[in-house]
Amino acid sequence: MTMTHSVNKDASAVTAGQGSILVVDDEGRQREILQAILEDEGYAVTTAVSGEQALRVMKNSRFDLVLTDLKMPGISGIKLLEEISSADPTITVILITAHGSIESAVEATKKGVFKYLTKPFDKAELLTVVTEVFDKLQRLKKMLIGDSPRMRDVLKMIAKVAHTNSTVLLCGESGTGKELIARMIHSNSPRSEFPFYAINCAALPDTLLESELFGFEKGSHSQALQRKLGLFEMADRSTLFLDEIGDMSLMMQAKLLRALQEREIVRIGGAQPVKVNVRIIAATNQDLAQLMKDGRFREDLYYRINVITIVAPPLRDRKNDIDSLVDHFLKKHAAAVRRTVVRVSDEAREFIHDYSWPGNVRQLESAIERAVLLGEGDQIELEDLPIEIRRPSFMTSQKTTLIPEGGMSLEEHEKQLLLEALTRSNGSITKAAQLLGISFRTMQYRLEKFGISRRDVLIQTPKSRS
Repeated sequence: MTMTHSVNKDASAVTAGQGSILVVDDEGRQREILQAILEDEGYAVTTAVSGEQALRVMKNSRFDLVLTDLKMPGISGIKLLEEISSADPTITVILITAHGSIESAVEATKKGVFKYLTKPFDKAELLTVVTEVFDKLQRLKKMLIGDSPRMRDVLKMIAKVAHTNSTVLLCGESGTGKELIARMIHSNSPRSEFPFYAINCAALPDTLLESELFGFEKGSHSQALQRKLGLFEMADRSTLFLDEIGDMSLMMQAKLLRALQEREIVRIGGAQPVKVNVRIIAATNQDLAQLMKDGRFREDLYYRINVITIVAPPLRDRKNDIDSLVDHFLKKHAAAVRRTVVRVSDEAREFIHDYSWPGNVRQLESAIERAVLLGEGDQIELEDLPIEIRRPSFMTSQKTTLIPEGGMSLEEHEKQLLLEALTRSNGSITKAAQLLGISFRTMQYRLEKFGISRRDVLIQTPKSRS
């Protein structure tokens, strides 16, 4: 068989036009019409006459979108969809057929097809759907900075799970972008027309957390002057992100488990259950398996939320993405304060690459924001960066604490340890608590005791310029 084509390039090499599309149809006239319409809009189009030929082409070329006929000799459109989803779930598939039926549409939707169009299709309708695909791709590219293998794996997982209703557990260190991943899953899901909701489970005591999640009835307590809907009801038909779920108390874990199992909640002070249709995405920077062994996390809840797991890689495992992230944050924060900062010096970049980034992407963004605010001229210099990046031995040198001859105050020593932990964690209270081997709530109490704020470590005096 022969294949007609206008462009046969790897999508990553396409610099002109709006994207790369593979059209698969055994009808020659239909292929020509689709090719002409899409090329007129600036897309790079390759055509194939069968599913078998499409798979051969895709071994050597990568496409953003595949438009395929449903009924074809040999490999059908549904089978082609399955093959594409298995090989590269980041590729979007649209089915076009003259043999549309409710059954085939439902089957295609379950298998991850983006849209299902029936011949004779309307040109405007086709272009609207194709534009929607590439708009989503652009949003993904803007949200996901970097092209390292680890991040490509994350993107593939997002593409796989976005169209499902499955519960997702996001694991990874603080600052790795777990909420960003959750938002990407939501924005690429059928629930994206509704708002995304999020709550930090570690930031609230049980009474407030229960109120925020499940709501309450008027008169249920002294401050309940009217009914309040909780996030489970507000996120009905949408997505609810439960951050730091590992910090949730056992009592709240039990109530959350019931809500997930029964797909219903009862407001505080209420008697009638309320049915909810919520997709849960949970996140943690802790080892939930170890928490279960320690009796601090329910095993039944763990298996309920751990249907699909996505691991957000730490920045030290994606060093190839650092330059892209630095350039992105530089442009973002320079625009925010209307400064003309266009580059980072080679020396500063070298130290940025050599640093271990315990606070991950969040710490990197904070460092670039600080450099933009406190630096001078159109270039970020080494002295504009925080001291722990400029002096890699600074933090390790602080680990050895000697009691002076004249003695010392134990409270002052405790305060210094709290400050050091906050500095090393780039202001993350959760991470600082882990470094000190104490709970989040204990850490909060001790910070309040000494009047320490995250601002005390996030803003540092820059090194004087000579």
